Parts: sequence; structure tokens; C-alpha cells
Amino acid sequence: MSSKRSLLKQTLIYGIATVLPRVMSFLLVGLHTDLMPKIAYGEITILLAYMIFFNVILSYGMETAFFRFYHKEDTSTSEISQQHKKEVVSTATVSIFWSTILFLCIALLFQKTLAGFLNIDKEYINYAIWILAFDALVIIPFSKLRADQRPIRYSVLKISNVVIYLLLNVFLLAILPKLAQANPQGFWSSFYVEDYQIGYVFLSNLMASLFTFVLFMPHYFKPNWFFNTDLWKKMLHYGWPILFAGLAFGINEHLDKILLSEWLDPTIAKAAVGAYSACYKIGLFMVLFRTAYTLGIEPFFFSQAGNANAPQTYATITKYFVILGSLILLVVVVFADVIKFFLVRQEEYWEAMTIVPLIIIANFFLGIYTSLSVWYKLIDKTIIGAYISAIGALITLSMNYILIVKFDMSYIGSAIATICAYGSMMVISYYLGKEKYPIPFEMKKILTYLFASITLACISFYVQELRETFVFGILAIIGFSYYIYKNEKEVILKIIKRK
Repeated sequence: MSSKRSLLKQTLIYGIATVLPRVMSFLLVGLHTDLMPKIAYGEITILLAYMIFFNVILSYGMETAFFRFYHKEDTSTSEISQQHKKEVVSTATVSIFWSTILFLCIALLFQKTLAGFLNIDKEYINYAIWILAFDALVIIPFSKLRADQRPIRYSVLKISNVVIYLLLNVFLLAILPKLAQANPQGFWSSFYVEDYQIGYVFLSNLMASLFTFVLFMPHYFKPNWFFNTDLWKKMLHYGWPILFAGLAFGINEHLDKILLSEWLDPTIAKAAVGAYSACYKIGLFMVLFRTAYTLGIEPFFFSQAGNANAPQTYATITKYFVILGSLILLVVVVFADVIKFFLVRQEEYWEAMTIVPLIIIANFFLGIYTSLSVWYKLIDKTIIGAYISAIGALITLSMNYILIVKFDMSYIGSAIATICAYGSMMVISYYLGKEKYPIPFEMKKILTYLFASITLACISFYVQELRETFVFGILAIIGFSYYIYKNEKEVILKIIKRK
């Protein structure tokens, strides 16, 4: 029982450390879109999208490999020696350190070339390079905190990083200009640069990353670092599928912004990406739900793996995830025009509101895929997840090309491509799972809830007359909620009685 309580406690703490930064990022959407034109916000989005891919490359699966080898040693005894753990920490640290230094040298040497290739200011590229380096150098220290079961310190450092980034954004973008204007010859005016919003955003990010790295610097000053070549090769071999899957996930999640910037007319590309990215954030309500669910449920799935009733348990949990997710989808879409006044207040960004239901549906499909993917994790075939992600990545690339270039659908095409990619991954995982690890899903109920929610949401949003009054949307929410209650009455009443 104590081990389960410990697991629940750690899951909760890690969940807070993961979800809270995402919640804080919502606060920045309004600030950035209030103070920046679409072109500037689009340029930030494009560079951040590129940085996601470099983050995956610079970690090259070493984080996951670290956990795998830290807790497992090639020995006949059941205990893992402290010496082995030190070798894993040391080898992983040395590997990440020198690969990061190599990246830093090459990237700084060719930063002008990178700036020209990406069509982004050289100064911003310079910021991005250092941010990537500092973030890479804290991968193993953060991993060690998790491996040593120190969730509080881990969470405090993660949240501190985001708080510093948030506060610096507020100060540099909103407060500093007013201080400089109030006293043009004063102290603060010497730090203020006009029309430097993009630079201030990346400077804030750099300072937050540097702060975290400085706190972890003692990790790099420990004596007797050594490098186990055989262990390193094993870790690389274990980590390459993780790198592969990470790149595929990055393509599915972020490549659309890059493709829009490359394939749209250069005169409108960055502004279109800015509007698309801002309205995309409204769909992150579903991302938060999916993330919280994944963090809480995955440990439970594994803890139940040996139970004879495990398949039925997985089926029940998945059904109620779909039910709750369907309700969230409908509510967020119906009130999207209200939410935009809190997140994206500038009307120039609203041109991309059309994509909001599509992005929410796509993220819901990804959440369902996450729940369905438990089967290949339970049978230790995680490489299957990499293959499925790769198929999704190919669909993302091909559908974006067809819909953006051939049909000139701009960001609407990207949103549809995202639905196709995640929807395909969801369907593939379901049918493969039926053969490898049968789970008795109540597919008729699941599909009914899913179809009803998506249909009602799309009607309430895309039929302009219904969208303007909210009457249909509110009635749809009430009717759908009653339908859930009618079909799940027994379970709902049990939950209420327990409370």
C-alpha cells in the first residue's frame, strides 16, 4: 500500500510540474498577441518549431536510455550496485556534455548561414542556439532527480524556470516600455530597445534556461567523471528508437507551422503562421486534459498489468476518457468565441478561428490514441509506437503538401492534416491491438459519444446563425450531458454516493 501511495504522490507532483507550465503558457498568449503583430508572433512560432526538433536531436534518446540502464544492471544478483548507477550517470553526462559542446561550436560557426536558410534574424538564431545548449545540459541532472525519486525538487526547478520566463516576458514586453517612456533619460531607458518584442521573448527564454543550468552546475564539477564505452553503445542502441519516435512526434505536432512558412506566399506566410498559432492555443484545453490523463493513468495501467481483469479495466477507463473528452470538446468549441477574448484579444488574429474545432478534435484523437497505445507498452514493443508515429508523420507531410500547395487551403489545410494524422494513428493502434492484446472496448458506445460530440460541436460552430446566438450550443451541451447521464446513470450515481 505504501508503494502505491508513493506512486500516486509522485505522479501528482510530476503532473503538476508538467501541467502547470502549460497553464502558465496560456497567460503568455494574451500578452504576446496583445503586444505583437501577427508577423512577429509568426516568426517566434516558426523558430520555436525548429527548436523542438533540435531539442529531440540533442537528447538523442539518452534521457529514456538513462532511466532504462540506471535501474537495470547486467548481473545475477537482484540488487543494482551504486557503482553501476554512477557509471550510468557519468557516461550519460559526458555524452550529452560533449555532444552539446560540438553542437554549440558548429551552430555558432554557421549561425549566419542558418539565419539565411531559415529567413530569421541572426540575433534570434544566436539566442536559440544558447537556449538549446543550456536545455540539453540539464537533461541528465533532471533525469537523475526523477531516478532518485526527488519529485519535489524536480517540480520546483521546472516550475521556477517557467515562472522566470513568464515574469521576464511581462517585465520586458509590458513594463519596461512604460518605464522607458516615462523617463527617456532615466536608468531603464538605457535597457529598452524599441520594436524588439521577438528579441525580448527569446532573451526571457535564455535567462530562464541559464538560471536552471546554473543551479545544476555542481553536477558538472563532481570529480572522477569517466566514460564507459560499452555502456554508451548500449545506451545509444536503446535510445535511437526514442529519437526516431521523438522526431516523428515533432513532425506531427509542429511541422505544420514550418511548412506554412515555406509553402505560403512569403508576403503573408509569417502573418498566417502567427494567426494560426495563436488560435491553435485555444485547442490546448484538450491538450491539458490529455496530458493530465496520461500522467495519471499510465502508472495505473502498468500496475494493473498482472491482473486477470486488466483488459476490462483498460476498456472501461478508455470509455470514460472518451465520454469526458467528448463533453470537453463540445463545451470548448461552443464557447470558443468567448474564450478568445481571454486568450487572443486582438481581432487581427481571429481570422484563423476556423481551425479551432479541428485542432481540438485532432488533439482528442491523439488522446484516444494514447489510451489505446497501452497494449504495445505492456508487451514491451514500444518500437511499434515509433512506427505508428512515423506513419502519422508521413500523413502530416503528404496532407500538408496536398492541402496547402495543391488546394491552397492555407492553415485550414494544416489543421485537417493534423486530424488525418492523429486519426490514422488512433485507428492503426486500435486494429493492431485487437490482434496483439485484445481489449473488450465498448466500440458502439465510444463511437456514438464521439460522433455525437463532433457533430454537435461542428454544427454549433460552423453554422454562423447558430454560432452567433449560443442557443443551439448550450442546448447541445445540455442534451449531450443528459444523454451521458441516461447511459451511464449507474456509475455516475455510485460516484456521487461515494462523495
